[in-house]
Amino acid sequence: MGLRRLAGPALIIAIAAPLVSGALLLVYAALLARTLGLSIEDGAPLSAVLPLIGIMVLIALIRALLGIVGEHAGAVGAERIKENLRNRLFGHLLAQRHPLGLKPASGAIGAALMEQVDGLENFFARYIPAMVAAAILPVAFAVALFPVDWIVALLFLITAPLIPLFMALAGWGAQAATDRQATALSRLSAYFADRLRGLLTLKLFGRADDATRDVYAASEDLRRRTQSVLRLAFLSSAVLEFFAALGIAGVALYVGLTYLGFLGINPGLTLASGMFALIMAPEVYAPLRQLAAHYHDRAAARSALAEIDAIVADIDHVSVPDRSEPAYGTLRAMPVHVQGLTVSTIDETRILDQLDLTIAAGESVAIMGPSGSGKSTLVRAIARLLPYEGTIDLDGKPLPDWDEAHLRGAVAFIAQKPRIFVGTIADNIALANPTAPPEAIRLAAEEAGVADFVNALPEGLQTIVGEGGYGLSGGQAQRIGLARLYLTDPALIILDEPTAQLDPATEDQALDALFRFGEGRTMIVVTHSATVARRAGTVLRMAGGRLLPTPHRAPAQPGKKEHRA
Repeated sequence: MGLRRLAGPALIIAIAAPLVSGALLLVYAALLARTLGLSIEDGAPLSAVLPLIGIMVLIALIRALLGIVGEHAGAVGAERIKENLRNRLFGHLLAQRHPLGLKPASGAIGAALMEQVDGLENFFARYIPAMVAAAILPVAFAVALFPVDWIVALLFLITAPLIPLFMALAGWGAQAATDRQATALSRLSAYFADRLRGLLTLKLFGRADDATRDVYAASEDLRRRTQSVLRLAFLSSAVLEFFAALGIAGVALYVGLTYLGFLGINPGLTLASGMFALIMAPEVYAPLRQLAAHYHDRAAARSALAEIDAIVADIDHVSVPDRSEPAYGTLRAMPVHVQGLTVSTIDETRILDQLDLTIAAGESVAIMGPSGSGKSTLVRAIARLLPYEGTIDLDGKPLPDWDEAHLRGAVAFIAQKPRIFVGTIADNIALANPTAPPEAIRLAAEEAGVADFVNALPEGLQTIVGEGGYGLSGGQAQRIGLARLYLTDPALIILDEPTAQLDPATEDQALDALFRFGEGRTMIVVTHSATVARRAGTVLRMAGGRLLPTPHRAPAQPGKKEHRA
């Protein structure tokens, strides 16, 4: 796995520590068997075996130290891998993000960055060292026993490979179960985060109980998947313990029957040799036990990486188009045609009712009307931000046929309350175009009037703001939202109350920049402000979810024309 090298020397130390400890174990067992043989069989005094006991104590301390060092090195290496993977995944997410991307769900991304990445820790910190030790130490122990007793060594060589074999058979089912568990975890995370974020909307539309049932069903699915994984994990452990017990019992029975004289295969078996075989019997299977204890970590890591790969694929699928080229080819404006547009709430209350609208390419239209008349719903439907009935054509192409990335490059939608996240002001402006250079961000800030208040801050555009615009006034947050527009190259601009929170002087400055930027582009502005409406080429009024049959034209301004609804 390519991630291993990210751990550096820490992972090498974690792998080497149990191997060195295993070599010392052979010496320790030989010394212990020798000590017991001298004391029991030869009747040696304590002074004769005291040096051997001292060496065993030293070896025990060294092995304990090696265990601590190996455990710590494995944890350090795993943390380095997790940190690097999170940075790479987060960087990829930022580089490919789109402000209106609906996939992948934020909960799934959070699960990938946290739970799925954490799922790799035990694989690198414990499973890999255990796998290397299980592959080398049992064979090495069996080979070391050949000079002592070839029957015991042969018994180890026959029984030890059976354990990984049956563990692998159980592991095939465990991998499938773990994959299903990881998918269920991502689904639950996505469901919970999405429902929590939209809790107010769910309450308003009476869907809170349905959302609760969805989350409950997802949590129950995760519980069942987790139980399946645990059952298979216990099964693999039971298989190991069964064969390990058979092997140890076989060695004990062989040594005992040899001492009693019932077996004449090795009549010269000494007490020291027999004790050495008995001491090493459980140690031969100990690395395999350790591997079995962490065998599930391998399946968990593979499932976690599969989920991370799926998230990365989804991020790539909604990647923002390259802004180095015009987002909509050579066309600077697009016509908009709406026919029979109907939008209803969940209880079938109609917000828009059979609305018709035609806007020519390059035309600027202001839509006015009382609150609740459907103005914002109309422009959100045109931007494909909510479901509707009827037809909407942009540039002669049905709205459902537009590719998501292409549509978001061709249509710029600026809401009245732009989303501000934790980060610098420059980062918030660059949300519309993550590849924008610092100079372009600075110019966008100047166009939107952000520079008027940013220049007074010690950190300027690098000033950190809080989640939801904490630390900013409503007007300042709105200007940051407007600045995002100037980092795009849309053919259609949709503005929902773009200057509602600005004072008159700042509003005039912002409108100058907006309509200067909108020259040659199609522009739709939802507003209550007569000041804004006077800038538009055509003014329409809405009431009761419909456009009034006779449009109200703004006072005569250059370039104004009659609009046909």
